[in-house]
Amino acid sequence: MTARRLHAAPERVAVTIDGEPAMLPAGESLATALLCEGHVLLRRSPRDGTPRGAFCFMGACQECAILVDGSVRQACLTPVTAGMAIELRGAP
Repeated sequence: MTARRLHAAPERVAVTIDGEPAMLPAGESLATALLCEGHVLLRRSPRDGTPRGAFCFMGACQECAILVDGSVRQACLTPVTAGMAIELRGAP
């Protein structure tokens, strides 16, 4: 059996990720869109520096907390919109 898409692919919109231009699917959860683009590591724990990324994808764990337009947001609960400035703190 072959998998098939049930809906048309969403429009991709321009955002910046750590100051670099990127295109993400509009309306998709930011955590899912970032993961699909290869951004597994979203931040580091402020306590001990261990890597953190999206875990529960439903807002319970808060492991996906990142800066979006200068405010801390949970990426799993934040839909992608045009012009977002996303700052990941996962890079070493």
